Amino acid sequence: NKMGYPVAAGKKDIGASSMKYIPTLYAGKLLIKFYEASVLGEITNTDYEGMIRDQGDTVIIRTTPDLTIRDHQKGMTLQNEQPESAPVTLEIDKGKYWSFVTEDVDKVQTDIKNFVEAWTSDASYQLRNEIEKTVLQDIYSEVAVANAGADAGAQSQSFNLGSDGAEVELSKTNVLDTIVDCGTVLDEQNVPDDGRFMLLPPKICGLVKKSDLKDASLTGDATSVIRNGKIGMIDRFTLFKTGNLAYDTDDSAWHCLFGTKVATTFATQLVKNKIQDNPNGFGMLHRGLQVFGYKVVKPEALGDLYASVAAVI
Repeated sequence: NKMGYPVAAGKKDIGASSMKYIPTLYAGKLLIKFYEASVLGEITNTDYEGMIRDQGDTVIIRTTPDLTIRDHQKGMTLQNEQPESAPVTLEIDKGKYWSFVTEDVDKVQTDIKNFVEAWTSDASYQLRNEIEKTVLQDIYSEVAVANAGADAGAQSQSFNLGSDGAEVELSKTNVLDTIVDCGTVLDEQNVPDDGRFMLLPPKICGLVKKSDLKDASLTGDATSVIRNGKIGMIDRFTLFKTGNLAYDTDDSAWHCLFGTKVATTFATQLVKNKIQDNPNGFGMLHRGLQVFGYKVVKPEALGDLYASVAAVI
């Protein structure tokens, strides 16, 4: 029910039938849309994607076995072992698509044809964003045991990174210390300093900006924020803002991932965009498909900070 044009008080509405016809107009410009910055390329590697694309949909990744170091005495008989390399399997076992139809009659009656390219571009973005959500909201469960929970730390077991029902409550006074603790957890796993990342939701990013470090500590630039959500660097971590992290409504807490690229590998076997005649009507079908797979191959290099924002008293 469209509201008619307003009529001044005390005046009679003579009705549309007595007025000149006013046509419906289509704007020549789309309403601006805001997009989530992509972080997937910043926190995963594609080391095995070439093998996937060449042939097959599964890669068996060999790992370096742990050899036993023993004490030696002169004249002793050496004890030999047979190293076993525990394989990691990367499978291309997921897919997402988009599909919409444009009718020939629409093309005649409106300027819809001018917007199809924009719609397909938007659909491709949404597909990428949904893939990112799938990855980020799954891999936190595959982090090393010592890189999460109330007694994190492979050597000290002394860091509380939160657990179900007992999340870490962050505020502007403790958020920086918590980030430093996450760095120490990686240190206890002998994870290199280079390339460390931490993913935070916007609300926790706000705490960082309100903390004692404030903007003086952040080295991000406007371009990088638009591209991948990068907001700066603290204690060897490049911080990224993202709304795609796993969120638990019961605890009002996020699974904030941190680590390095070596932890997770991502591969895409097929990315396809297609335009074809609609077999069930007059018009065209516009479709996009992406099949992909991912795997945490080095769980020691990935951590999970389960955190919420403390209530302000």
